Amino acid sequence: MSLLTTEIQSLHDLAVKTAKQAGVHIQSRVGNHSGAQSKDGGDTLASQVVTEVDHESEDLIIANLDDSISSFNLGLLTEESEDNASRHEKGAFWCIDPIDGTLPFTEGVPGYSVSIALVARDGTPLIGVIYDPVLQTTYHALRGGGAMRDGITIPPDDKSSANQLTWAMDRSMKESIDYPRALEMMEELASEEGFDGLNILDHAGSVLNACWVTENKPAVYFKFPKSNKGGGSVWDFAATACLFTEWGQPPTDVHGDPLRLNPNGCTFMNEKAVVYGSSTKLRESVRQLYQDLRS
Repeated sequence: MSLLTTEIQSLHDLAVKTAKQAGVHIQSRVGNHSGAQSKDGGDTLASQVVTEVDHESEDLIIANLDDSISSFNLGLLTEESEDNASRHEKGAFWCIDPIDGTLPFTEGVPGYSVSIALVARDGTPLIGVIYDPVLQTTYHALRGGGAMRDGITIPPDDKSSANQLTWAMDRSMKESIDYPRALEMMEELASEEGFDGLNILDHAGSVLNACWVTENKPAVYFKFPKSNKGGGSVWDFAATACLFTEWGQPPTDVHGDPLRLNPNGCTFMNEKAVVYGSSTKLRESVRQLYQDLRS
């Protein structure tokens, strides 16, 4: 199955509407839920936390997308439900993170979002929609349609307008054994590129960390490979992969290859991790940083 451009546009609009509705519900439940529970996930606290609001958001999203799943014969992959392998059987699949950044949500601080993507069976991101309930901001893209923030094209990186290099990171980065050396190397990179210093953003989930790269140019967001399961899953990166690809800055793994958004078996991305950046040069610098750490 191949979707027509008009069909992708229609599905994009549906995803935008759905993400906003889920975000409004999530925001109505801040400080008004039973608290965090634990679940099987990766090896970090952020990947093991879930609330009833995660499930409520997922139910709302699936209910909104259900007709499209039937009409267009789409598969489905969501964070809070078992992988039914339909992503390998259908021409494309919805990929949903009902609340990315559940930990900041439970703390009542910004950094959580709704993420909805449509991914082709070959792993090509077709649609990416992210809604920030706190700022009521929507980042959205569809293949061939450019990257948008609330309907306005996201401008390219402009190094001359900034005096700092921004490093957006997950909280787990600071717990990594590589963090002290990586921090030194990032500070060196900022100096070599003529910046006054390094600006660190470390309180959001993976989805908004990537989005904030577009807001704080020049900027990077990356994760290191690791042997333990974790490092984010497909639903953490599918929507932002579409956004960045349409922005002209496609994310890669640490080896420079495209992200595998429909892998066989496990959906975790820990083996090759991810690299996002506001320019090709910055992504290359981060990949070199990783190689230097391992040499």
